[in-house]
Amino acid sequence: MSLIFNWKTSVALCALSALTACGGGSDSGPTTTLPDTGSVVKTVPVFTDGQAQIVPGFQDKAQWIKQELWVEAEFDSDGDGKKDRMHVDVTRPRQTDTEGLKVAVVYASSPYYGGGMVNQVMWDVNQELGGPLPQRVFNTSAIFYPERSKISNDEVDTWVPRGFAVVHSEAPGTGLSQGCPTAGGMPEEYAPKAIVDWLNGRAKGYTSRTGNEEVKASWSTGKVGMTGTSYNGTIPLSAATTGVDGLEVIIPIAPTSSEYHYYRSNGLVRHPGGYLGEDIDQIYDYIFSGDPALHPYCDRTYRDGLFMANFDRKNGDYNAFWADRDLLNKMALYKTPTLLSHGQHDWNVLPEHSMRIYQALKKKGVMTQLYLHNGGHGGAAPFELRNKWFSHYLYGVNNGVEKDHQALIAREGVDRLLPTTYPDFPNPAAADVALHLIGGGNAIGLLTPQATEIPMRDKLIDDVAFSGAVLAESANSPNRLLYATPELKAPLHLSGTPTIKLLMTASKPAANLSIWLVTLPFDRTKVGSEGMQGVVSRGWADPQNHAALTSGGNYNSMQAGTPLVPGEYVSLTFDLQAHDRIIPAGKRLALMIMSSDRDFTLWPKAGTELTFDLGQSTLSLPVVGGASGWQAAVKP
Repeated sequence: MSLIFNWKTSVALCALSALTACGGGSDSGPTTTLPDTGSVVKTVPVFTDGQAQIVPGFQDKAQWIKQELWVEAEFDSDGDGKKDRMHVDVTRPRQTDTEGLKVAVVYASSPYYGGGMVNQVMWDVNQELGGPLPQRVFNTSAIFYPERSKISNDEVDTWVPRGFAVVHSEAPGTGLSQGCPTAGGMPEEYAPKAIVDWLNGRAKGYTSRTGNEEVKASWSTGKVGMTGTSYNGTIPLSAATTGVDGLEVIIPIAPTSSEYHYYRSNGLVRHPGGYLGEDIDQIYDYIFSGDPALHPYCDRTYRDGLFMANFDRKNGDYNAFWADRDLLNKMALYKTPTLLSHGQHDWNVLPEHSMRIYQALKKKGVMTQLYLHNGGHGGAAPFELRNKWFSHYLYGVNNGVEKDHQALIAREGVDRLLPTTYPDFPNPAAADVALHLIGGGNAIGLLTPQATEIPMRDKLIDDVAFSGAVLAESANSPNRLLYATPELKAPLHLSGTPTIKLLMTASKPAANLSIWLVTLPFDRTKVGSEGMQGVVSRGWADPQNHAALTSGGNYNSMQAGTPLVPGEYVSLTFDLQAHDRIIPAGKRLALMIMSSDRDFTLWPKAGTELTFDLGQSTLSLPVVGGASGWQAAVKP
């Protein structure tokens, strides 16, 4: 006689026995059937408080089943006339063989598992804007390791003891995967899709790179969740754009959503923080750890062919090449619930990469949450939240995660794993407050809601020898303009995207334009990835692209920039990086305008002059409480 228990009862009974575990639930109220008295109780996943628990029967690493295989993808990126095969490893509980247990999968993919080049040399940034490119540096390739059955241990110790299988794959052209690195584009989207298809019986897996002996994932439920950080977080987003069935949930951490937005900003060549001089050809070199026999074709076709012909390091403009590496253009089939994590001091992969996906998913009605912390690159959401997401979407546990608040913000001075919940990001109570620039910016001008009718113009002289921190600390400088609020009498809560509008002219046909939003006195204490405590937000733009920079928002204009006419004013509007920050009382919030940004832009010779018409220039700040919130902070 079988006994049937409801979900809560079955979990309670499981807790009494070290020999048994119980399966997951669903929104419809699942049940678990226990075997007849005297029969062996099978080991299955256990869920308590909506989270997968470590099960003794899954803990013995010596009994885990490990597999190596190659999954055939839908493309041939290396031009050999055969579909590329992706190198895959699997770690799963022994019960998937001994007891016929079927499990869900946590899957991670990376271009880094095979290793990267040593002593990477970047582009020389000492370059005049719009001038000829310096000679390209050709780096030594990453080392190829032809025998390596284990790809990674990431996620294994976390999820296998909780009743999941963990799968890894190497990106095309890396490690033992076939194909070429493409630094975005179709192969990086359809390579992980092939693994999800294999886990659902729709793609073929083989025991070797070139053989015909097939291997099937008969132990898989077909439900797959992906996760990863940085490039490894980009790949789950890429897979989700294919709309592949079986990819039930993804948890990207600090993902890149656009190669253009990683290497460019609003038409300007802008490097990721900490990697001055890196460009898309450099990341290709770095990750190409695949078979050396592939290099002649891959280098000729991609790095030296497609990339060099289209990446436009001379002008920095957006084009079809970059559009093909922009996931926001590929959201039509996206349906996968997504938990995004990002650091607000991440100046490697800027916060905008997660923000733009978050906003797009909300618009599509796809379940999404956003976790923001005050650190730098990386930094996952609290484990309990990630566990709930995987438990709900992979095992159907009715834990209510799909009804949670959409935004979780780690507040200043608080443990980042104890975030405050908000209905959304930006904070629904935020509204834009327009601030005007009052002259004297070579010293410290005024940033105020009150406009002035007095014509005012301020000028700066570009000199990349001075860092942004030095300029923010200077009481006077001809090399920057600084406009500050009065000292805050109460905390000021900003939530959303600042937007800057400038009317300006330059003394040369091309100029860098860099904007920092800072607090004064400036605090250069290092925080995050190339961040400083005193930096609230940053933004960069090419004034040559002023015709396309008219309203802020996502920059994806195919309109090429045009040289500036010295002395002729142009108007441009663009966004700074979005954030949710509380500026403490006692600080002044300040807008700093520079030309070249020593840590991010190219380094032209000093001397370019930029002049700004302050009467036609404004900063729009997203203030929680709007105008009243602003007044409460400035004049309580």
